[in-house]
Amino acid sequence: MSSIQIITTEQLTQALPQHAIAELWNVLTEDYFTGEMIPGSRRVPLDQIGREVAARGLARDTAIVTYCSGPTCPQSRMAAEKLVALGFTNVRAYEGGLQAWKESGRGVERLVASTAA
Repeated sequence: MSSIQIITTEQLTQALPQHAIAELWNVLTEDYFTGEMIPGSRRVPLDQIGREVAARGLARDTAIVTYCSGPTCPQSRMAAEKLVALGFTNVRAYEGGLQAWKESGRGVERLVASTAA
């Protein structure tokens, strides 16, 4: 089992303005996604990671950080492990997730759910 690198809230807040992270992904699956996102991130559910990287043609050394709801949620680590298994070499999991982000006083964006009939 590979050792997944972890990024802290402090490291993340320093890296984002420096553009040291190319991709910041909310990896919560549909069952757990509440619409909250760290500003500047995009939604790539855990069960769609393979399709996402194939569709976007990301370089294997792209700096990617995955996050989920918080320290008790395994999805950020699972997503990072999946990316490493796909050959990505610059992957970190933000295991504090939305919980640590909000507890540090930082705001979140809220996606408005589409109401397709």
